[in-house]
Amino acid sequence: MSRDLSGLLEHPAIWRGRSAARVRTLPTGFAALDAGLPGGGWPQSGLIEILPSCFGTGELSLLLPALAAVTRRPEARWCAWMAPPLQPFAPALAQRGVALERVLVVQPQREDAGEKYALWAFEQTLRSGACDVVLGWLRSALPRQIRRLHLAAERGAALGVLFRPPEAARDSSPAALRIALEPAARGARVTLLKSRGGARGAIELFWR
Repeated sequence: MSRDLSGLLEHPAIWRGRSAARVRTLPTGFAALDAGLPGGGWPQSGLIEILPSCFGTGELSLLLPALAAVTRRPEARWCAWMAPPLQPFAPALAQRGVALERVLVVQPQREDAGEKYALWAFEQTLRSGACDVVLGWLRSALPRQIRRLHLAAERGAALGVLFRPPEAARDSSPAALRIALEPAARGARVTLLKSRGGARGAIELFWR
């Protein structure tokens, strides 16, 4: 019985006050950020939210070290991009070490219903089990929709990264981790808005 209970308490969905169950993580590539995150990096499964002050202020630089490491593993699955606001620049990704043959970009064809189809595609891709990481850009999402994304990511054993505008910080979210991002002199300032078992406050990061 005690062994069964011990196994249950190690499940990442279990919250134990100041002590969270161990979570399998991916190093972010930034020592200061790893030190502030629970488990020392990005979770390997589940949904996180990144809220940049505006799209294009460094949110990809924040993720590129992890994306490079994940896509170059022998057992690498897909790294999918759902409805990015700009077309990813392949030479820049390759220069930063991302294996392009593991990158999949999905763009909705119907602009009038783009958000709806992007949300659907995001959930299905997370749930598929074919991806290590799925990045998605959504300007609006309801808490119940974010909850579905989080559950889909856990089921597919994938890290889901949801980019939303900064005003989304006013809304509640089922995501395990929420990060605000704004540009700084030589990099970016990351503020951990929600971090189960991790630190709180701002962390200064420096780009290469």
